[in-house]
Amino acid sequence: MNLASFIFWAIFVLPLVGFLIWVMRQDKKKGSIGLIVLILVVLLGIVYMYARTGGQ
Repeated sequence: MNLASFIFWAIFVLPLVGFLIWVMRQDKKKGSIGLIVLILVVLLGIVYMYARTGGQ
C-alpha cells in the first residue's frame, strides 16, 4: 500500500468502523441502526464514485 492508502484508512475507515461499533452497541434492536448506517454509507459511496467517473 502507498501513503495515500494509509491516509485513507487512518482518516476515513478506522473512525467509520469505530463509529459503527459505537452505534451498534447503543442500539438495543440487535444492531439494526448500525446496519442501516453502513448500507447508506456504501450506497452514497457508490453514487459518488459513479458521478465522479461518469459511469466508466
